[in-house]
Amino acid sequence: MKRFIVLNEKQETVDVSCFFIISFLTLILFLLLFIFRNIDDNKLTSWQWVFLHINHVKVFVLLLIGLGGAFLASAIPFDDYYHPLLLFLFSFTVSIGFWFTPEVIVDASRYFTQAKHLELFGIGYFLRQWGREIFAWTDMPLVPFLYGLIFKFFGEKRIYIQILTTLFFSGTTVCIYYIGKLLWNRETGFYAGLLLLGIPYLFSQVPLMLVDIPTMFFFTLAVATFINALHKDGPKMIVLSSISIFLAFFSKYSTWLMLSVLGVIFLVLYFKESKPFTVIPVAVLSAFLIGGTLLSNLEVFSEQIRLLFTYQRPGLRRWEEGFISTFLFQTHPFITAIAVYSIYIALKNKDSKFLIAAWPLLLVFLLEIKRIRYIIMAFPMLVLLASYGLQSIHGRRLKRFFVLSILVYSLTIGYSAYLPFLQKMSTVNLMRAGEFLNTLSIENVKVFTLQKDNHLQYPLLNYAISVPILDIFTEKNILYYRGNNLSPPQRTIETSPLRFTWEYKIPRYYQSISYTKASTAVLIISDSTEVSLPDYIEQEISPYTHSITFSTTEGVFRYKTIVRVFYD
Repeated sequence: MKRFIVLNEKQETVDVSCFFIISFLTLILFLLLFIFRNIDDNKLTSWQWVFLHINHVKVFVLLLIGLGGAFLASAIPFDDYYHPLLLFLFSFTVSIGFWFTPEVIVDASRYFTQAKHLELFGIGYFLRQWGREIFAWTDMPLVPFLYGLIFKFFGEKRIYIQILTTLFFSGTTVCIYYIGKLLWNRETGFYAGLLLLGIPYLFSQVPLMLVDIPTMFFFTLAVATFINALHKDGPKMIVLSSISIFLAFFSKYSTWLMLSVLGVIFLVLYFKESKPFTVIPVAVLSAFLIGGTLLSNLEVFSEQIRLLFTYQRPGLRRWEEGFISTFLFQTHPFITAIAVYSIYIALKNKDSKFLIAAWPLLLVFLLEIKRIRYIIMAFPMLVLLASYGLQSIHGRRLKRFFVLSILVYSLTIGYSAYLPFLQKMSTVNLMRAGEFLNTLSIENVKVFTLQKDNHLQYPLLNYAISVPILDIFTEKNILYYRGNNLSPPQRTIETSPLRFTWEYKIPRYYQSISYTKASTAVLIISDSTEVSLPDYIEQEISPYTHSITFSTTEGVFRYKTIVRVFYD
């Protein structure tokens, strides 16, 4: 059955059966992935966990309704002029709902601690002491520096960080648009930007105080500005490209490998319409900026690189996630399938520019980089490949419906499964306790961390790392006492995936608060509701007349944060 549908000034013949096939495949894929969800070994949002207490029939019905809406919306053409604005506003808007999740990854404690040092002691102190007095583990300084500036000039509130990370996410969609536009055409860039929202895992990362989303933005910006510099030349583009490369370089160590794509860009565009000599001033200025920064902290960076090779590189084999999880469960299968199909299209068209988008993903597969957080920055290239392959679909409305069906699927999974799961993770207790403390007429809170005595196994991590995460959510001053946290043997620590928690340095601003009982509450963070309180804590809480316990848990992870607050 065929119908005529009016699109702008011309009529387009549409085979309605294609819409039904896409809808049918979308629903079947969801059901198949749900049935085989035990295959998903993602360490945060595995389908076997996120659907543990979710009615999949309800999700199926929402998908069905969403696909009907996508069919209607596919009749609306998008004005080319507003593509970047539409991408930015839409991606920002759909991400806001995920702001109401806790900090679900303990790495946030490091970035918060580094940022708070800048807030309290100034920019100069941060630049001098980062990696020294300021515990930096294997982090790069750029993103914590930006977070610290937010704290210093806007205030120490999580919402400001979430706005910034969401701006980075939305900015990435715009950068993807310009890369696609420069390499091929506007439509390829636009659909690629939309397809980034077809990766539901990303929604779980946008609101977190981590470095992965900012790194994805800076890497994509570096690629976009470098391509633009080779096309347009001129001192402004040279400077902009060099600064973008510098920012990407100091976002995360894993970008060093991915930035090799710049060499591929140069080799490919050298034989096209670019101005190849532009690469010389870009390379010189970038090297000057990067080299100067590395030399100024050579001792710190050298130690971090040593740790990367002796600890994290071999550790990746123990902490990895499968490609099936990353590219079928955490990414819409349509995106992966059409990205693979794009290889055939590129070979058929003898399109060497395809190598630019393919290179980061080629590295991921050749080097078997299976930790999803280490390959987030390659996702923009994945959706570029998918959008490139999408151009083989004939019919503008059908193409729009295909993309919209992916968005409906991703947003439905994200909001009806991922979001409820994230909001039930036990770190939500730190968030709720912090928010509760803000309602009390006190200035300070004495924090103790305790762990249940378990002779069968060593503690998973050092619970002191929970204190900065609590601090993210409270405006009160924290005075920290370590409690009975037992440390495993050094040989166990050295191979632990959470080794940094045992090497974490308690900041001095948690140890130097003057207080009176009248202006103080007591808060206990523990891994169980059954942990017994030692005598010294019993004495601390005895004067208080009220208490409240926050004990939400998702029932999946060993890391649990049960929080009790004692107050007047």
